Amino acid sequence: MQTMPRAISDLINARYSCRTYRADPLTADEQTRLTEHLTAHTVGPFGSRARFALAAAAADDRAALKRLGTYGFIKGATGFLVGAVRRTAKDLEDYGYLVEQAILAATELGLGTCWLGGTFTRSRFAARLGGLERDETMPAVVSVGHPGDDGTERIRERQAGSRRLPASSLFFEERFGVPLALAEGDSFATVLEGVRVAPSASNKQPWRIVRRGDDWHFYLERTRGYGKGSPVFALLRLADLQRVDLGIAMCHFELAARELGLAGKWVLDEPDIGSLAQGVEYTATWQTTRA
Repeated sequence: MQTMPRAISDLINARYSCRTYRADPLTADEQTRLTEHLTAHTVGPFGSRARFALAAAAADDRAALKRLGTYGFIKGATGFLVGAVRRTAKDLEDYGYLVEQAILAATELGLGTCWLGGTFTRSRFAARLGGLERDETMPAVVSVGHPGDDGTERIRERQAGSRRLPASSLFFEERFGVPLALAEGDSFATVLEGVRVAPSASNKQPWRIVRRGDDWHFYLERTRGYGKGSPVFALLRLADLQRVDLGIAMCHFELAARELGLAGKWVLDEPDIGSLAQGVEYTATWQTTRA
């Protein structure tokens, strides 16, 4: 991702789930800059290829969202970020990573956004990409526009954020159950706070990170009755959104780390930390690199 004028940590904190928008559409400059970003970022950290489009909103989009089992309370969005990713072993993580990058780019432009999960494969939103290929999936879309409320949405989200899980429940040293204790002034404290406040479906925060030496191992701790294995998700044919959430967390981690000069790369190198609890699965590792 290209360097942004505002610090990544500022963008992460400025982003919120905007559900009310003004009627004025994106300006030509906003559309151009956001489209340029979407065009330049189409391959995730695991190599999954995606394609994106910035689509103008239509009159009955709100009703369509409600029928699709996602948020019917988006008001006045003038556009949607739509995308599809080719099916691979890590397609959903890559999709979450790439779309969250675009959301932060939109935030830098002063735009409001909101993640919308649903069943989009045969929807009007898929049609705006010219339809989906047989090996593609559309796990989620994003509403985008100029924020239209008086600031109360952001205040409510900050209040909800204060009830999110603490760092001691999310980040561990060597193995699960041992909360990570960082030295005072450790730059990774900023990186991990960016992960802690990342958006996730229903604010479930399914990511867990175990540090071993210089490596940061990401795990998905599934929410019971949510996502994979849930009969409701199977019935509605919803994507495994908690895997998308892991991609979002990876995006925040990498961008914040790189901005602070903490170089590294994503690898698949599951550590031997003993048996994992039911519902916990390994996702990826951020391997720190040194000059």
